[in-house]
Amino acid sequence: MASLRVFVCLLGLVVLCHSQCTTRELVVKDPNNPPKGCVDDDGQQHEFDSTWEKDCMECSCSTNGMSCCSKVPEPNTVEIPEECELIVDKKACSAKMVLKSDKTKECSPT
Repeated sequence: MASLRVFVCLLGLVVLCHSQCTTRELVVKDPNNPPKGCVDDDGQQHEFDSTWEKDCMECSCSTNGMSCCSKVPEPNTVEIPEECELIVDKKACSAKMVLKSDKTKECSPT
């Protein structure tokens, strides 16, 4: 059972290390009236030093700008053994590697 916990933790690290991230520099249009935070794609403003999640993205705002990283890896960013496949659940913002032959069994990287 302990080895399963270690595997799940390692898979979590692989997911985090292979997440896609985007950054957007903070644009100061008027130096006399600097921005009070970051504006996301929906037009919502977020205060500096804040974090939020939306659509499986974890975002943060700083005085340098906004950074967002996907909580779900893209299949082409994870090394997947040939007998396995990556199942992504975007509603739950999760991913797991399973055997192609039996999707009820988790697959461990070789």
